[in-house]
Amino acid sequence: MAKLSVRSEPAAPVPATFAAKAPPRPSTAFNSGAAPAKKKRRQLGNVTNAKGVAVFTRQLATLVKAGMPILRSLEVLARQEKRPAFKDVLETIADTIRSGGNFSDGLAANGKVFDRLYINMVKAGEAGGVLDTVLERLSVFMEKAQKIQGKVKSAMIYPAVIVSVALVIVSILMIFVVPKFQEIFTGLLKGQPLPALTQVLLDISNFLKDQYPFAIGGLLAAYFGFKFFAQMRVGKRIIDWSLIHMPIVGDLFLKAAIGRFTRTFGTLLSSGVPILQALTITRDTSGNVHIADAINAVHDRVKEGDNVAKPLESTRIFPGMVTSMIEVGEETGALPDMLTRIADTYDEEVDTAVAGLTSIIEPIMIVFMAVMVGTIVIALFLPLVSIIEHLS
Repeated sequence: MAKLSVRSEPAAPVPATFAAKAPPRPSTAFNSGAAPAKKKRRQLGNVTNAKGVAVFTRQLATLVKAGMPILRSLEVLARQEKRPAFKDVLETIADTIRSGGNFSDGLAANGKVFDRLYINMVKAGEAGGVLDTVLERLSVFMEKAQKIQGKVKSAMIYPAVIVSVALVIVSILMIFVVPKFQEIFTGLLKGQPLPALTQVLLDISNFLKDQYPFAIGGLLAAYFGFKFFAQMRVGKRIIDWSLIHMPIVGDLFLKAAIGRFTRTFGTLLSSGVPILQALTITRDTSGNVHIADAINAVHDRVKEGDNVAKPLESTRIFPGMVTSMIEVGEETGALPDMLTRIADTYDEEVDTAVAGLTSIIEPIMIVFMAVMVGTIVIALFLPLVSIIEHLS
């Protein structure tokens, strides 16, 4: 009878997670002889990344929407999972369901893999009997978040890579190539003064050649010092403020943060999460201290009976268009849909901003490298002109 209760359970309108109430049964996909509490988890570093969780959510949403019970869906996904650590996670979740728990209980037991947003949305889906719809929304949300995050990172990585390559090339020239020219100049000019630009270049070259361990140590110290500063409360506030107020790229980070806020908030509300709890989860997943402070202020005002738009406008972080659209959404009773529209609009603006920023950065980086290498070449050729004039 246990086998029939799991495999033949209806998918709608009854929640798919009701399969969790079925008594334990043997399974070929898992080692059913081991109790969930005693299962030994493999220590393989990171279980999976955000992209891996997004792929899993999309696959799970497809299976559940097709009418397959949640336990059976987990078995199928665990059987085809190639990452042993994540396979263990799916096994522990399935064991939780077999022992009488819900899908959200298994997710909560793996909080390092699934964040609060994920767990609370699943809980709301289980409570409302719309788990398949919630999983579909979660997969769309995660895929769009990954897309925007990837575009912002690509816009930042490109100039960083170009600058790093330029610094490596210039360092090789200064440490290994320029000293050879210094020997040539010393032998040919016989005490005559070098051009000022050439002398500065040689002084820098001599310093790097003699003190390069200290220079590398200084760079490493600066890097780790910045990381330590970024982990401090004051440092994080300063860095987060700088990210949304910097010239050119600050607007990009602000639009990405607003898009993340509205999409998260709208997805939670449309999934049935209470508004105060949705604001708390959105605050904790905002990714920026100042955005989190603004959401926290909105949470306190809403708790006192106010709406969302007015306190959000008083924070002076969110543009007037955002607060006006949220106000209209509250008046019409379509706040989740309005938040999703705002998120789509800002995602498109981030795409446009990233494309424009990339088109600007590329020629700037080319000019930057040309100026650096060109200055070195000119500085090395100036003494050659003097030598040719002296010989003639």
